[in-house]
Amino acid sequence: MPRFAANLTLLFNELPFEERFAAARQAGFRGVEYLFPYAWPEAMLAERLQENGLTQVLFNLPPGNWNAGERGIACLPGHEDEFRAGVDEAIRYARALGCKRLNCLAGLRPAQADESQLWATLRDNVAYAARRLQDEGITLCLEAINSRVDMPGFLLDTSARVVRLMDEVGADNLRLQYDLYHMQIMEGDLIRTLRQLMPRIGHIQFADNPGRHEPGTGEINFRSIFQALDEAGYNGWVSAEYHPKASTGEGLEWMSA
Repeated sequence: MPRFAANLTLLFNELPFEERFAAARQAGFRGVEYLFPYAWPEAMLAERLQENGLTQVLFNLPPGNWNAGERGIACLPGHEDEFRAGVDEAIRYARALGCKRLNCLAGLRPAQADESQLWATLRDNVAYAARRLQDEGITLCLEAINSRVDMPGFLLDTSARVVRLMDEVGADNLRLQYDLYHMQIMEGDLIRTLRQLMPRIGHIQFADNPGRHEPGTGEINFRSIFQALDEAGYNGWVSAEYHPKASTGEGLEWMSA
């Protein structure tokens, strides 16, 4: 079976955030991620990781004003200074938490925006972040997020668009973050696509579809997918990033299936 990590933003959220680390460890996870660490002191997060024997496997670069609807600023002209400051902040947290992978959210297309300008801005910002993270020994991931259900207008909404961007930037530490839920909506054919893209993949996340709940609640055959990952020799983390249908513990049967 793959190495499973728990996304603490979505899982165990029946508990206060600081208590989710211990709950994840007790449930059998050895790694954790969450969307953003920036609301908590680095020292507190590092202490929770250490006392529970957990690895911080990933978190996102600062996304801009999330509460105002921004879902990443990497593609937004005029936000370059904010993006670069966010890279610095993410590096500070990554050092404190021993995190070796960061994810960049491309962002949403503004109304009436010029597509070529958005793409050029995204390419330049990703190239900058990749250079900065290379010096820290950190891999920069790029995630494709579905634009049909969850984030209409998200600029990187297919694995092909992410691979195109990776090829244009050409950085050795740039990888695809492949989310099974998002790519089932946009592309399907998950096992074949995973096998083809395996050399480009740096991190995997999952939820079932429809509903974005735990495995077994939708149409995705996770037993076959996890077996395919093992057969392909994937040794990275596979993170549970779903909304539990009931309590988190009640939906963890897939871990022992």
